[in-house]
This record gives sequence, structure tokens and C-alpha cells, in this order.
Amino acid sequence: MSARETTAEQLNSIGVGHFPGYLGIEITRVENGEVSARMAVQPHHLAPNGFLHAGSVVTLADTACGYACRVNLPDGAENFTTIELKSNHLGTAREGAIEVVAKPAHLGRTTQVWDAVVTNAANGKTIAIFRCTQMILYPKTN
Repeated sequence: MSARETTAEQLNSIGVGHFPGYLGIEITRVENGEVSARMAVQPHHLAPNGFLHAGSVVTLADTACGYACRVNLPDGAENFTTIELKSNHLGTAREGAIEVVAKPAHLGRTTQVWDAVVTNAANGKTIAIFRCTQMILYPKTN
């Protein structure tokens, strides 16, 4: 799946039956090496204190970054895996939707680094800043 031929619909279909699909994450845009996504805030996304669970925010950001890595794999690569992630949480949402845009910071042959900003869809305020590093996986040779 290359970035030139991958659509939001294709990425949404691979999430069905997996964690992103269960959380209701919807890929909204695949363009210029970036991936955007959205998640409607539901009661199961909240922590017991009534605020958006940090894990829900991280999952949205990590999904966008992971899908972006997938469509930007170097020639010959077959997959990737996350080797590091970090998030700074600056706000929350209790209703509505949150959105994310994943952008590449580094597109190497052995690693990729992705930055994502998660925002409140209603007011555009930043909820979290996220960065992850992906290890690029190649077929094993005998």
C-alpha cells in the first residue's frame, strides 16, 4: 500500500475488528504523507473521573501515526512496529469529537518519527502533542 494509492476508506477497513475500529476511530484524510483521523467521544472513552481517558487520546494519535507509517514505508519494507512513544496532555474533552493530524518528522529506511497534534473538534484547542518512533521491518533473508 503506497501513499499515492491509499485512501481513507482502505485504512478504515483495516481497523474493522481491531482496536481502532472498536474505539470508533475514523481516518478522514490521507494526503501528502500525512494522515488525519477523528473519534467521537463516547462514555467508554472516559476515565472514571469523567474526563477523556489519556489512553483514548494516545490510541487516536498512535493509530494516525501508525497508518501514516504504513503508507510511507520505504521500498522493500513489509511492516513496522512502534519502539517509542510520548505524549503531553494539555486539555480534555467530555463530549463531541477529537481530531488528529499525523505528520512525518523523519522518514528513514530503518526508523520513522511521527508527530501528531490532537485537538478538540468543536473549538480547535490542542488536547495533546504526541511523538512516536517506528522501526521499519523488512523480510527476513535466509
